[in-house]
Amino acid sequence: MYSKAEKRFLRINFISILSLFLLILAGGVVRSSGSGMGCPDWPKCFDQYIPPTNVSQLPADYREKYVQKRLEKNERFAKLLDKTGYKELAFKIRNDENIQVPEEFNPAKTYTEYINRLIGALTGIFLLLTFIFSIKLLKLRSRLFWVSGINLLLVLIQAWLGSIVVSTNLVAWIITVHMLLAILILAMSIYTYQDLKYLRNEAESTQKTDSLFKFALVLSLLISVIQITIGTEVRETVDAVQSQFPELKRGEWLLETGRIFSYHKDIAILTIVLNLYLAYKVWKEKWVGIIKKFTNYIITVLGLQILTGCALAYLAMAPWAQATHILFAVLLFSAQFYLLLLQGKKKLNIN
Repeated sequence: MYSKAEKRFLRINFISILSLFLLILAGGVVRSSGSGMGCPDWPKCFDQYIPPTNVSQLPADYREKYVQKRLEKNERFAKLLDKTGYKELAFKIRNDENIQVPEEFNPAKTYTEYINRLIGALTGIFLLLTFIFSIKLLKLRSRLFWVSGINLLLVLIQAWLGSIVVSTNLVAWIITVHMLLAILILAMSIYTYQDLKYLRNEAESTQKTDSLFKFALVLSLLISVIQITIGTEVRETVDAVQSQFPELKRGEWLLETGRIFSYHKDIAILTIVLNLYLAYKVWKEKWVGIIKKFTNYIITVLGLQILTGCALAYLAMAPWAQATHILFAVLLFSAQFYLLLLQGKKKLNIN
């Protein structure tokens, strides 16, 4: 039986997780639509909390103004990189000519990015409330407080990194770090949710599997993280191909990405094999309950991810498939991670 404080924590924690999924989907839409620079400044958009709908609402020199602001922010970031020993990266950011190219106002792209930021702000509020509500559970389960607090700190870092993504005009490696940090924040939110659930829910804390299943599950989880990372780099390479070869048709972009796309396809095969093995073990051993439920969920999401991946590869990188492909990858990771958290836990007697 959950107390009032526990129910409140679980509710806001669950909303935070859903919001994170929505935010990742929104980020995918921003990337697939090329709206990343729809708002050239941060945290406001064209110096406004509600962005303009027409270029006539902007000053005549808005292009030069935001380029100058971006250069000033990049110089501060470059100095930080210098101090931490990343002088080569600092040099690259200072001398990247693309950063100095003014961004033309496009209402559709502006509001796509603006909605993404609104979802991000709401997600931050939900994670803040999760931390606040964890204070009441400090005596019951102190780790909920500490993990929620660390997660909130990561959100602040992610917000700062988001501003750097904008100011550096979507520099590739920063986008990858931005994505991986989002995955870490999601994982910690899932951890706090499941950790409290298992204290009260015997069905979640008495599942037993064998060591081979656990090993395959850990390996599949690591492969999912690697696959998400490489997938992000594939998208970054596609952006570079578009920039260098504007004459190429959409269906030819992936052909010019080189080995990185081949690695992505090869690891996809390994992902399929590992997850099918997990399903085989569950069905063969006739495990039931939440183990079977999440394994079936993993196979379903994996199937959807394969479909969207095929759409990207053979349907000229269909825009609708780009955002959903990364969403399904994250959903797959989340299901694997939740299933892993259930392994090896013993029932606690909490009154």
